[in-house]
Amino acid sequence: MGGLLFGYDWVVIGGAKPFYEIYFQIADNPWQQGIAMSIALAGCLLGAMTGGTLADRYGRKPLLIISAVIFLISAYGTGAVNAYLWFLAARFIGGIAIGIASGLSPMYIAEVAPPHSRGRLVSVNQLTIVIGILAAQIINMVIADFGAAGGSATDIDSWNCQWGWRWMFWAENIFALPFLILAFFIPESPRWLVTHGYDSRAAGILTRIGGEQYAAEEIAAVGRTASSGKKSGGLRRLFSRPFRHVLALGVFIAVFQQWCGTNVIFNYAQEIFTGAGFDVGEMFFNIVLTGITNMVFTIVAMKLIDRVGRRALMLAGAAGLAVIYAILSVCYLNSATGFLMVTLVVAAIACYAMTLGPVTWVLLSELFPNSVRGVAMAVCTFALWTGSFTLTLSFPPINTALGSAATFGLYAAICVVGLLFLRHRLPDTKGRSLEEIETSLINDNIL
Repeated sequence: MGGLLFGYDWVVIGGAKPFYEIYFQIADNPWQQGIAMSIALAGCLLGAMTGGTLADRYGRKPLLIISAVIFLISAYGTGAVNAYLWFLAARFIGGIAIGIASGLSPMYIAEVAPPHSRGRLVSVNQLTIVIGILAAQIINMVIADFGAAGGSATDIDSWNCQWGWRWMFWAENIFALPFLILAFFIPESPRWLVTHGYDSRAAGILTRIGGEQYAAEEIAAVGRTASSGKKSGGLRRLFSRPFRHVLALGVFIAVFQQWCGTNVIFNYAQEIFTGAGFDVGEMFFNIVLTGITNMVFTIVAMKLIDRVGRRALMLAGAAGLAVIYAILSVCYLNSATGFLMVTLVVAAIACYAMTLGPVTWVLLSELFPNSVRGVAMAVCTFALWTGSFTLTLSFPPINTALGSAATFGLYAAICVVGLLFLRHRLPDTKGRSLEEIETSLINDNIL
């Protein structure tokens, strides 16, 4: 549910965009449009950083509950406001919830999952993200179509511009309320419990997962890695010599997932599809098509990630996106429109959905030692949302100044740089326990 709300809250604004921009009279101001789209990502930075640090201190479960409460408040507030500044404030608050849930949800799953299925189970989080994205796209389309039935959909006095965009945000609470209720029923992370001396509680949870022998082995393994250094983590320890190389790798992976450029398709689908020659109705249909593609190929990734491995999928994704963006850039340069452009956009979504999208979250959840995983995940999630913030904020002015051809050419170049770096620095973690990964990356210093 944390992943689902992350996906919904992140993408719902793309469908509301044509209407709230008219309502708040910012339709002709690219910088104000960029701020409205990216302000939630600024909240993500705060949520990611504070959420991970507090999760290392107080546990994973309490912070997930807090994020659910914030989702509820933000979803209602965003749709209820009448002033642009209050709209920005509500979106910023919602971003805090996204920042907490986006880091803690995959980390929690990784800490309870057995090694042989960890990749697939953490990918469930990515699947729920894309289900949330698709839900937002379908709900946006239904609401927009309902509002357009009585006349112009984009006139300032139309139902869509007065009320439609509000209901797009309010619909989020369909998912936020179950998240809040269900979060009370999950156990605390057993690895967090062991590192804080609650071995008996951890044993009960691990026994439910894999039996008594599995529980004893896991507790012993966590205990060995915890005893190899100081018990408490924190930023100072994270930036010390044994950990800084792994942290640098994690930060690069996080930022690259955003700077590869695919996420502008979700947030700025209006500009991309209208620039390719589609009207508003066709635009919403194509947006839903990208959401379906995203979900289908995320399921493909879940089948592949524990078989093919993380490294192979990351390299394939970087190379594939570089090629697709280069072709897309040439098409924009030659003013191509119609089916070809939709095909290329869908191909980019498919490539991202079965590689960089889910695999990034799997890697970030398993690269770091138990004692600093929360704060390390916070730093990497902070870096990811910084990348997302800068990408989202910069797209309107860059696209206006350079044009779509040069913009996607820039994203192709970034993907080439990412491919070269990952080929040189990224190990594979397939089929290894979190403690085995910790030993090889930290104690053996293979980086």
